[in-house]
Amino acid sequence: MKVVIAKDAQEMADFAARFTVHVIRGKDRVKLALATGNTMVKFYKSLVQLYREGEVSFQDCTTFNLDEYVGIPEDHPASFHHYMHEHFFDFVDLPAAQAFIPDGNAQHLIDEAQSYEDRIRDFGGLDLAVAGIGTNGHIAFNEPGSSLASRTRVKGLSEETRRNNAKAFGGTIDAVPKYVITMGVGTVMDAHFVLLLASGHTKADAIAAAVEGPITAMCPASILQMHPHAFVIIDRDAAARLTGTYQLVSEALSDPFEEYFWGL
Repeated sequence: MKVVIAKDAQEMADFAARFTVHVIRGKDRVKLALATGNTMVKFYKSLVQLYREGEVSFQDCTTFNLDEYVGIPEDHPASFHHYMHEHFFDFVDLPAAQAFIPDGNAQHLIDEAQSYEDRIRDFGGLDLAVAGIGTNGHIAFNEPGSSLASRTRVKGLSEETRRNNAKAFGGTIDAVPKYVITMGVGTVMDAHFVLLLASGHTKADAIAAAVEGPITAMCPASILQMHPHAFVIIDRDAAARLTGTYQLVSEALSDPFEEYFWGL
């Protein structure tokens, strides 16, 4: 695991976007796992800007979203289908047939989850997974107590997560779905690269637990300590509870780019 600290959320997003572009340029037909949430808004804006500047094409990429709520329409303002179109899909050249999101309205949800996992495998696995972290240490929607070897499945949401996500549902926790389809911890860990992004003081405790705490199912993101190519890219506020010494984005960018990204 490498930890890189940005001065603010925008620098974090720009650095993560450049990392993603570097991976896309370095391999044919890259498979990306993509996240949603407030942290990712600036990340997608940065990716879109790099696309508009001609720095990257998504024509040969395939994307798999980490998760989706169960039981809300795809066009619901809080669905992750809607989020991805609003912030990313509608602004780049990624073919629609190459963008996959779990179907939270499938008639047989367990079968849908297994099919999604099988599709990732059939495409040869993930080259890069981009994830956020919940205030309780969840990654994707793998809540505390999740198996660290778990695969894509139907998962119940904790009250903390539902409360944190209530704003997207009119501020009412009762309107937040109780279940999701989510990639498992093991699915994310199989990706060749993992980026974990976090910004703001509300994520400081979770980042400290994930980076410097014990590896435990009670903080699922802590398993990234065992990943050989995991990068934790955070702003100063999210890094506030860390006690170690870590590289700043400004320092990282002063290194030769190839050496920094591939000299792992």
